Amino acid sequence: MVYRVYVEKKAGQTHEADSLLKQAKEFLQIKGLKSVRVLNRYDVEKIDEKLFSYAVNTVFSEPQVDTVSYDVPCGGVVFAVEPLPGQFDQRADSAAQCIQIISQGDRPTIRTAKVYVLSGDLSETQIAAIKKHVINAVESREASLELPETLA
Repeated sequence: MVYRVYVEKKAGQTHEADSLLKQAKEFLQIKGLKSVRVLNRYDVEKIDEKLFSYAVNTVFSEPQVDTVSYDVPCGGVVFAVEPLPGQFDQRADSAAQCIQIISQGDRPTIRTAKVYVLSGDLSETQIAAIKKHVINAVESREASLELPETLA
């Protein structure tokens, strides 16, 4: 079974989202963009539900500065970006190592993605420009928002 969790910084800690909003307005000249949210998505397999629940607040998030959700974020334009197959995913590897240490068992399979939520009056061309800005085609691609059956 694949478990999924979304982790987003709380207000006052949203430096990555604030930076992207500023870049889009100033560099890309997209004045209609009103807000940006950035969430880290974790898909985890080869783990039991109890260990996953424990890892949500110890490995995947910091309760003091993060908000946790299990539902796909909604509102505006939502898209996800994941590393290309074969690319090293530091965030996934670190999380897998931590869970393996906690469980003293096998290392789980973990995949991560960044989920972007854009709000405002945006044209298809502007959305494409933002996607091009955040997706480095050499190392990442747009990811599906659907929960996969397996990570294998």
